Amino acid sequence: MSYYSLLGLKKEPFSTSPDPDFFYQSSQHHAALMRLMIEIRLRRGLSLILGDVGVGKTTLLRKVLQMVSQRSDIICTMILDPTYEDERAFLADLIKVFQINFDMNGATIAEYKEAIKDFLFQKGIEEGKIVVLLVDEAQKLNFVSLETLRSLLNYETNEYKLLQLVLLSQLEILPKLKQMQNLLDRIDLKFMLEPLNQKEAEELIRFRLHKAGLSRNSNLFTYDAIQAIFEITRGSPRKITMFCHRALEAVVMHNLRQVDKNLIQDLTLAESTALNVR
Repeated sequence: MSYYSLLGLKKEPFSTSPDPDFFYQSSQHHAALMRLMIEIRLRRGLSLILGDVGVGKTTLLRKVLQMVSQRSDIICTMILDPTYEDERAFLADLIKVFQINFDMNGATIAEYKEAIKDFLFQKGIEEGKIVVLLVDEAQKLNFVSLETLRSLLNYETNEYKLLQLVLLSQLEILPKLKQMQNLLDRIDLKFMLEPLNQKEAEELIRFRLHKAGLSRNSNLFTYDAIQAIFEITRGSPRKITMFCHRALEAVVMHNLRQVDKNLIQDLTLAESTALNVR
């Protein structure tokens, strides 16, 4: 039996997998999501979502994908690890993720680009579709890949871009973009995701618990415990999620009723000791 079922839950509440159904929309995450959807619908071109590790960029990406997948007029795909040896490898992956019918055996780079161009014109103009490419971990893109994406943004009508490109990245991408002014100038939306404040951290924990099936009348975390978790994690959604998972495991293992401040302190001490031993 899973630990969460012993707590009256139907699902694991604090999985670190980017499940869009467990996407907590703080005010900034909601704003980022809504602005992205507007950019996509208006076909504005390039959007950039920035943030440190663990602030929720990948889960935001999954939520966007979930929302656009419900629309028949949008073709959306994503790249999770944009690390490529050369331009040919990147172009080949674009052809694969867009499911373009193209024989790559012996094809030149120019022919790869022509195939992608034809795809964008066919879908964007002839069929009236909105083509969206989501790129996670965009800081891994090299200059050649960034230049390729810039060239794809050149395809447009008098009214809109044929490719809607969303880059989700750590701040390391900024020095690269500053060296590519012609790409930097094309960013129509730039949004920075920050860590949560204490109120949002509490809301995140409550939201995930109720989403996992916890009764509204139940309270697995005391206020003092949540305050301690916020101070330890500094508002990082990923760290909050991981710490809460360990806390609930401890509740089950020690047959406790709820997570309190003393348990959080014990877990913090145990983790610190383990790190020192290593």
